[in-house]
Amino acid sequence: MRHGKKHNHLGRTTSHRKAMLANMTCSLIEHKRINTTVAKAKALRVFAEPLITKSKSDTTHNRRIVFSYLRDKFAVTELFKEVSVKVADRPGGYLRIIKLGNRQGDNAPMAMVELVDYNEIYNPNSKKTKKTTRRGRSKKADDAQVEGTVAEEKSEE
Repeated sequence: MRHGKKHNHLGRTTSHRKAMLANMTCSLIEHKRINTTVAKAKALRVFAEPLITKSKSDTTHNRRIVFSYLRDKFAVTELFKEVSVKVADRPGGYLRIIKLGNRQGDNAPMAMVELVDYNEIYNPNSKKTKKTTRRGRSKKADDAQVEGTVAEEKSEE
């Protein structure tokens, strides 16, 4: 019977698994998106989402709790300063897992894990930056040409 066996052991010892998930969470917070196997991605979601929920209220106690899991000062600071601000109004579901196909070497199913609020493609409510591409001549050249035509019209009169 498998009573009380809720998490995937991922073929690792407890200390190795905790260290791996902490490192993956730190990488996710730093880069906002990582590629991993589907099994690790699902385990990462269970590990990281409660930490992101804790970061929504910035107290010393919550910082210490999150630091005890992650053991990385930079990741904790980034989580409480930037990530928690973006996910403040979201009631949960901070990570998105997108399946990518199988890995070339061992045919393991791969997935991309990303923070939901940092993807502009899937997030229609985010602020969209307008592309600033110019077509044609610069404004200075256009202004000079307009002034030249005005001068020609005056000289013809």
